[in-house]
Amino acid sequence: MRKRIVIEMGVLSLMVALTTASVWAEPLSVQDREAITRLGSAQGRSENEITPLLDHVSKAGERGLPTESLLNKMREGLAKGVEPKRIDPVLRQMTSRLESAHEVLEEAKSRGLSEGNRQRAIETMAEALSRGTTVDEVRELSRLSQEGRHKATQEELAAGAKGLAVMKEGRIPSKDGTALVGEGIKQGYRSSELMDLSREVKRRGSDFEDGRASLQTLRDKVSKGERSDRLFRDDHSDSGGDRDRRDRGDRGGKGSRDDSDRDRSDRQEQSGSRDRSERIDRPDKVDRVERPERQDSRDRPERSDHSGRGRD
Repeated sequence: MRKRIVIEMGVLSLMVALTTASVWAEPLSVQDREAITRLGSAQGRSENEITPLLDHVSKAGERGLPTESLLNKMREGLAKGVEPKRIDPVLRQMTSRLESAHEVLEEAKSRGLSEGNRQRAIETMAEALSRGTTVDEVRELSRLSQEGRHKATQEELAAGAKGLAVMKEGRIPSKDGTALVGEGIKQGYRSSELMDLSREVKRRGSDFEDGRASLQTLRDKVSKGERSDRLFRDDHSDSGGDRDRRDRGDRGGKGSRDDSDRDRSDRQEQSGSRDRSERIDRPDKVDRVERPERQDSRDRPERSDHSGRGRD
C-alpha cells in the first residue's frame, strides 16, 4: 500500500512539473512563423534565411523565456531591410539577458519572493541588467525586500533593479541607491512608484552629489511610509520650480518631467556611457535611430544599405 502511494505521488509530481513547463513555454505559433516569413519575403529574404531566427526564438520560448520582445526585434529588423545575419547576434544577446534575468528571479523566488507577473518581471529585469545593475545588487535588493512585512513579488524586485540602474545613471552610489530602493520595496511601493522614485532621484543627482540634498533623509521618509508622490512635494516652491525649469532647459526643454528624464537616459545610452555588455548592442541602437526613415526606405528600395545618402 505504501509503495503504491509513493508511486502515485511520483506520478503526480511529474504531471505538475510538466504542466508548469507547458504554462511557461511560449513556442512560436504557426501564424507567427508565417507572418514573419512573409515579412522577410517582402524584403527579398528567403525562407532559409528566416528559419534559423524563428527557431532561435521558438527555443527561447520553450525554455520559458518571453518571446514577444524577440519577435518584435525580428519584425523591426526585417521591416527595415536589415540582413538576417545582422539580426541574429542581436537576438542572441537579448536571449542571454533574458536567461540571466530568469535565473536571478528564480533564485529570489527560492528565497521567498512571490512570483507575480513572471513574464513582465523577466523582461524588466533583463533591461535592468543591460543598463548596469549587477546580479549581486539584485541579491541585496532581494534580501532587503524581505525584511519588512510586505510580501514582495518578482515584478517589484525587477522594477527595483531597473530603478537602481536609473539612479546609477545619475551618479548615485550603488550602496545608497540599493538601500533606498530596498526600503521602498519593504514599504510596499508598487513598480510604478519605484520607477517614479528612481527618476526623481536621478534628476536631482547633482543635488545629492553636492550635498544640497540627502539620500539618508529621503530614505528616512520612505521608511516612515511616505509615498513616492509626496517625497519631493517641497520642490513645488518658487525656488524649486525655478530649479526644475532650469534643469528642463538644460536638457533641451522637453515637455513633461518624466519625458525629459527618458530623453536624457536615451542620450546617455547612445553616448556609450553604459557598461561593456550594453555597448555591444550598438547595432540595435543604430537601427532604432533610423526609425524615422522607414517610410523613405520603403519608397526608395534601391537605398537598401541605409547609408543615408541624399537625406535632408
